[in-house]
Amino acid sequence: MKNYRLEVVVTSLESLESAIEGGADRIELCSNLFCGGTTPSAGLIQAAISESSVPVHVLIRPRSGDFVYSKSEMNEICRDIEFAKQSGAAGIVCGFLLPDGNIDKEITELIVELASPLSVTFHRAFDVCRDPLQGLEDIIEAGCQRLLTSGQKNTAFEGRDLISQLVKQAGDRIIIMPGSGVNADNIVQLKETGAHEFHMSGSVNRDSASTYNHDKVLLSDNPIRDSVIQMTSKEKVAAVKRLL
Repeated sequence: MKNYRLEVVVTSLESLESAIEGGADRIELCSNLFCGGTTPSAGLIQAAISESSVPVHVLIRPRSGDFVYSKSEMNEICRDIEFAKQSGAAGIVCGFLLPDGNIDKEITELIVELASPLSVTFHRAFDVCRDPLQGLEDIIEAGCQRLLTSGQKNTAFEGRDLISQLVKQAGDRIIIMPGSGVNADNIVQLKETGAHEFHMSGSVNRDSASTYNHDKVLLSDNPIRDSVIQMTSKEKVAAVKRLL
C-alpha cells in the first residue's frame, strides 16, 4: 500500500490550525492565494513554523504575474529563502521560467543550492511552461525534490492524463504532486494517476467581521473579495484525508 500524504496550502494561522486538525501532513504557507500565492510576511512565517506540528514549506514568489524575474526580484527571492531557512522552514516552493517559456534550469539549480538542505518544490510555473516532458527533466536535473502540477490544465482533475504520464516518466527521481481543485469528489480518481502526494486548499469564504460596508470604494478588482476572508475548511481537508 502507498503511504499517501496530503499537503494543504494556508494563508493564516487560523487556517493553519484548521488544516492540521483536518489531518494535513504538511503545510504550504503563502499569501494572496487568489492570484496563485505570493511570499508570506516574516511574521506569518515565524509564527506558523513555531505553532505547526507538521512540516511547513514556504512559498517564495515576490509578486503575481509571470515567472520571469529581474535581477532585483531575484535578490529579494534569495533574501526570502535565507529568512525561511533561518526561521526553521522544512522546505521552499518556487518556480522559474525563461522568456521563451522553458524552465530556467540555471536559476533553479542555483536556488536549490541556496535552499539546501531544505526540500525544494517546483510549483505550478511548470503548468505554463512550453514543453512539460522536457520541463520535467530540467526540474529533475536541477535537483528539485518535488513538482506541484495540475497537468497543465486549470485543475488537476482535468490534467490527470498528463499527470499520469509525468508520474511514469519521473519514476523515483522526483515526487509528482497533483494540485489545484483537489477535493473529496475527485481524490479517488486522482489516486489512479499513480501519485502518492496531493496538494489542496480546502478553501471556504468567511464573511467579514465588519458591520460597516463602504460599497462606493473598491480595494481590489473583485468587490466580493473586499467583503469576505478566504479560509481553510477543516471538514474539506478531513474528507480528502479519509479517502487517502
